[in-house]
Amino acid sequence: MIGLGAGVLPWWQVLALAVPVAGLAGWAGSRIGRIDAIRAARLEPGERVIGTYAVRPPHTEHTPPSPHEGAQYHLRVTSRGVEMWERAELLWKHPWPELRVIVDGSRLRIHHLGQEAGTMLLERPGAAAEVRLAAQRHGVA
Repeated sequence: MIGLGAGVLPWWQVLALAVPVAGLAGWAGSRIGRIDAIRAARLEPGERVIGTYAVRPPHTEHTPPSPHEGAQYHLRVTSRGVEMWERAELLWKHPWPELRVIVDGSRLRIHHLGQEAGTMLLERPGAAAEVRLAAQRHGVA
């Protein structure tokens, strides 16, 4: 018998609940691991990841991802530039010397060669300022 709060469950009921939950967790972990491996393979020799930031979807009517899928969009800041990912698909990648990074309140605006590459709202508070600081460290205006 295994105690859970005020009640006690037999071991076989706990096992019946644990097996499907463990299977779902393993499946979700393997998907996340596959995406991480795809992203790591796109790094150039000597390039390192400075930070990865979840980006809110661009439209309010966008259906949010399931909790086991994680965020749909990620901005990845590396030692050589910035990359925008949609799960395992690289949407764009631009090197630091060609970028202009602007923090507009809680929004981050990235310009590539004078054209706007993206305006995004990063999930974590203060993340836009972190990206701007990384850009300044790499000589970006």
